[in-house]
Amino acid sequence: MNWYLDVLKKYAEFNGRARRKEYWMFILFNTIILIVLGVIEALIGSPGVLGMLYSLAVLIPSIAVGVRRLHDTDRTGWWWFIFLIPLIGALVLFVFMVLDSTPGQNQYGANPKE
Repeated sequence: MNWYLDVLKKYAEFNGRARRKEYWMFILFNTIILIVLGVIEALIGSPGVLGMLYSLAVLIPSIAVGVRRLHDTDRTGWWWFIFLIPLIGALVLFVFMVLDSTPGQNQYGANPKE
């Protein structure tokens, strides 16, 4: 849970680096929260407003942690927009997010693992 809260504390911080664990734990908690909200909305017959509001609230932190994750692999944050290319873009972005950190310091800062 701390990984999730740390990302929210860095709400719009696009500088620096984010470890794989930080990124993927944020994605995991987002998915769990969205599933729970979906179940709650299905039970009360809501049209999906809660899930939409939550998604809107975490949109900027999601982009920010994605950019910091790309920085950790020594790529510019502009690579984040590759997901706009249907199918191939999402696959390439997924591979970038799974790759290990570049060791030592890079142009975006010190390795957060060290």
